[in-house]
Amino acid sequence: MKLVWSPETASKAYIDTVKSCENLETPDAAELIAAMAAGWNAKLIVETWSEGDAIASSIGLNVASQHANAKHICILQNSRSESAYLQAIQESSSPLNLPETIIAEEPEKAMKKLQGIDFLVVDWRNKEFAAATLKNAAFGSRGAVVVCRNGYSSLRRVLRDRKVVRTVTLPVTGGIEIAHVAARNSGKSEKSSKRRWITHVDQRSGEEHVFSI
Repeated sequence: MKLVWSPETASKAYIDTVKSCENLETPDAAELIAAMAAGWNAKLIVETWSEGDAIASSIGLNVASQHANAKHICILQNSRSESAYLQAIQESSSPLNLPETIIAEEPEKAMKKLQGIDFLVVDWRNKEFAAATLKNAAFGSRGAVVVCRNGYSSLRRVLRDRKVVRTVTLPVTGGIEIAHVAARNSGKSEKSSKRRWITHVDQRSGEEHVFSI
């Protein structure tokens, strides 16, 4: 069983995220991330967030979770980060349903409780926390999409225990790296799998980025 792409759902999440983040100074490619999460019909969306980070991507994931009828969980290192996160997301978007939060100084323990992740977003500014989250993620049998924000982590190396079908990097908002992790027992090679193309227009520069995943 594999992730199945839905252009219609992706488009709805993209548009709603643009509307929700239009007053934010740092759009953070949130609409792109939201479109991917909703378009792949993710059912368990997990992210990491640190105090001081932009909130736009989290708003986008929350929008995507509503369109995909998914559970949205944010892993934070301490209660102060949790308070800042919840306050920021409420002030910025007035979501219908707040994301579930998990406080974990050691993400290894938190990740053991989360099975079947199919969309994971980590903030690479906090490298140790992000790397530990990635290494201990329990992806679902349908495969998963992993997004690394604020820098390039070499996801193929970090996820070396899982088959990564392909990766792509985008030079937007500090750098975004995206990886598609294969479904379990998938026998198809990268050459035989069909590529899906996504176009993203940076709201500030107007630059158009086209990539496949």
